[in-house]
Amino acid sequence: MTSEMTGTPAPQQPADDTAADALPTPEAELDSCKAQLEDALAQLAAAREGQLRAVADLDNVRKRAEREVGNATRYGSEKLLGELLGVADSLDLGLAAAAKADVHASSLAEGMQLTYKQLLSVLEKNGVKPVDPAGEVFNPDLHEAVSMLPSAEVAPNHVLNVMQKGYRLHDRLLRPAMVIVARAPDGGS
Repeated sequence: MTSEMTGTPAPQQPADDTAADALPTPEAELDSCKAQLEDALAQLAAAREGQLRAVADLDNVRKRAEREVGNATRYGSEKLLGELLGVADSLDLGLAAAAKADVHASSLAEGMQLTYKQLLSVLEKNGVKPVDPAGEVFNPDLHEAVSMLPSAEVAPNHVLNVMQKGYRLHDRLLRPAMVIVARAPDGGS
């Protein structure tokens, strides 16, 4: 029988016992620590896997970039060279025509002129422009002077003759023009 039925008061438990019951037991604390450790280990494993994936992705990007740079270096001139094949074909036809016994110099000159125009067109399409400075002021950034000659017709320090044209690729000089520069005539001022 319970104390309620008998009318006897139930023994009072000290207030300290209820506080002791509220504190976790060492086993419960150990279980909680184990759960936290397992959670931390799972997070660590996920972080390691993520890091390995990131390193692998970065390595793949690096390898792909190296491959693309290699291909760009190796095949970057493919378009230009494909266009130059037409010029080579024209030269082949001109050489075959020149080997014939009944060829005229005028027809050879005409064929060479057409081939030259075709070559200039290919160069221009690819950003190459000639530097032909006849009569211009000598510019050491664009011209290479091979000599100076006295001239009464051309002002001093101007290009008198162009021995070889120069060429630019967009804004960069590929080859300077080889020129003869005018100087003041001897005995004049």
